[in-house]
Amino acid sequence: MSSATYYIQECPTCGRSLQVRVEYLGKKVVCQHCAANFVACDPSTGQCDPVESGLGLLTRVDELIENASRVTAGLSSSSAGDC
Repeated sequence: MSSATYYIQECPTCGRSLQVRVEYLGKKVVCQHCAANFVACDPSTGQCDPVESGLGLLTRVDELIENASRVTAGLSSSSAGDC
């Protein structure tokens, strides 16, 4: 039985260090901490596309802002009925 080989990659959204299997290089993966989607790449080899990771970060920010807006709107409407 062979064991998997991992490398360390920082999540472009939350910044946590993640252990990523080498066979996932170039494929989309999900951060187990913040659920951000990004392409697994090894920055030490220069095979990482910084533009794509930046776009992923902006997409994730938009998702978080949208979710926060929904929660805030829900709180506003539920507290308005308490008056």
